[in-house]
Amino acid sequence: MNLQVEMKRHRDTLIVRLIGELDHHTADGLRLSLDEEIAKDGLRHLVLSLESLQFMDSSGIGVILGRYKLIKQKGGRMVVCGVNPPVYRLLEMSGLFKIMSVYENESAALSELEVAL
Repeated sequence: MNLQVEMKRHRDTLIVRLIGELDHHTADGLRLSLDEEIAKDGLRHLVLSLESLQFMDSSGIGVILGRYKLIKQKGGRMVVCGVNPPVYRLLEMSGLFKIMSVYENESAALSELEVAL
């Protein structure tokens, strides 16, 4: 079980691409690296790109919810994009889409965040 994380900053938005599997083995490492990036000055928004995430369990939902709260405290927005069907179903069942918007791809998510500013 392996998770690769790519992070890229675009203005005041952090784009995080998850590749592989987000489960109880990989959740703590992701949590720590995201918290470190979110704490940096000038960062307000987070785009979570899940196009290459093949599997996620409840540990992943916990990581996402926790980072959502951190971004919200900074007055920003967190959105997800590029979600494949199995992960989409899990996020939908968890109720995550009631608090977080989902977009087809990164550019649609970034466009929405910049319009919302």
